[in-house]
Amino acid sequence: MLILAAMTVLHTGSALATRFFDDVGAAGTTWLRVSFAALLLLALTGRSLWPVLRSTPRADLSAALLLGAASGGMMLLFSESAARIPLGTATALEFLGPLAVAVAASRRPRELAWLALAAAGVLLLTSPWTGGVGLAGVLFGLAAGVCWALYVIGTQHIGSRFSAQHGLAVSLTAAALFTAPFGAPQVVAAPRWGVIAAVAGIAVLMPLVPYLLEMKALQRIGSTAYGTLVGMEPAVSLLAGMVLISQIPTAVQAAGTALVVVAGIGAARAERRAPGGSREVTRRSSSTPSCPAEPSR
Repeated sequence: MLILAAMTVLHTGSALATRFFDDVGAAGTTWLRVSFAALLLLALTGRSLWPVLRSTPRADLSAALLLGAASGGMMLLFSESAARIPLGTATALEFLGPLAVAVAASRRPRELAWLALAAAGVLLLTSPWTGGVGLAGVLFGLAAGVCWALYVIGTQHIGSRFSAQHGLAVSLTAAALFTAPFGAPQVVAAPRWGVIAAVAGIAVLMPLVPYLLEMKALQRIGSTAYGTLVGMEPAVSLLAGMVLISQIPTAVQAAGTALVVVAGIGAARAERRAPGGSREVTRRSSSTPSCPAEPSR
């Protein structure tokens, strides 16, 4: 239940954030949200973070900053995708990145079937034969998935070098700096304090509350159950879009989402069965207790 609650809060925040795209742009909303989240986490961890940073080798710190830049790119690209296509479709496209990593981690060619199933689901979601979904939104979503995959791979290499809260603080700070050139000009040019305050509130929904819920859940469930639940993320995003921003999917789009969900669950379980496949590779805030494996949107 905690994992489902975390996903619900996360995608509630994603849906609410789209309401401010017309005011400060997708990039401006992303930069504000990430910056506020970074400031909140720095305030919470600052006293213990600074000694860690001083004792961390420069190479490890540089790698952590690059990881944060990848997370910033993912969040920025996802927002640009969600500004152009339905939220559930953007999430499904982005989900292809970590799904591909999970399939690769299984080391078994037959698991490519899960990736093919997800691709079929995305094809139904985008329905290119109708021309109803803009190409730019699809490309932004796929690019976000590439950044998510890079973040997962990078986390597997440096995740053990930071505690969860310190890793997230460094990642979000780097993400805020990375997104500033894209989002800050739109906000600074004509500041709207009501919008800024509202986005600050959303920053609590993404990622702090989901992060805390997931950390608690990871103390109670195994990685297979975790990966199975996380595979439901595209469906949760679809529901959030329906309820909060009136993005009603067609029957074909709902079927496409179902295929992506089945593929995500299947790949997570296959990765668990593979030799050395105990790592989780498909989540945003804290897929291992040592460091967050996916940036929060």
